[in-house]
Amino acid sequence: MSVAMLVFIACGLFAVLGAVGLILAREPVHSALSLVLVMVALAVLYLLLGAAFIAAIQILVYAGAVMVLFIFVIMLLNAGVEVRTNLSHLARWVGLPLAILFLAEMTYSLFHEYAARTALAAGGAVAGPVPASTEELSMKLFTEYVLPFELTSILILIAILGALVLAKKESA
Repeated sequence: MSVAMLVFIACGLFAVLGAVGLILAREPVHSALSLVLVMVALAVLYLLLGAAFIAAIQILVYAGAVMVLFIFVIMLLNAGVEVRTNLSHLARWVGLPLAILFLAEMTYSLFHEYAARTALAAGGAVAGPVPASTEELSMKLFTEYVLPFELTSILILIAILGALVLAKKESA
């Protein structure tokens, strides 16, 4: 087994464990930290795929800026331990069969795709698009897609201001 395969398995395991921790954590800060673990594991997976730019953006934007924003909002709202309701217990009984169905469907899809790719490889055909370089991607982002990029930053700024307005204490 190669080193890349071991890193892939370890990062996949960390991503799944982080996702489970995200769902099961009662403290919002613990959920946010579990999400950081998922984002870092995904960044390493992007590195394995040779997408260094996407990995760097994953760390900087998601694990960095967005998670700092989440923690900031959690602290501003003074969110404590999650209160369980009857709806929370219902979600457990409805969510478990749906999760099992989702995992079964994903397993079927993965094995079906693996069989199709194995058949293509045996035939000598090469499948999949050629990945773009980081330079090509950045040129497209800052020329052709600059308006959606800037609109997204304005939307994030509005979300921050909205969180501050919601978290502001009423003065007597």
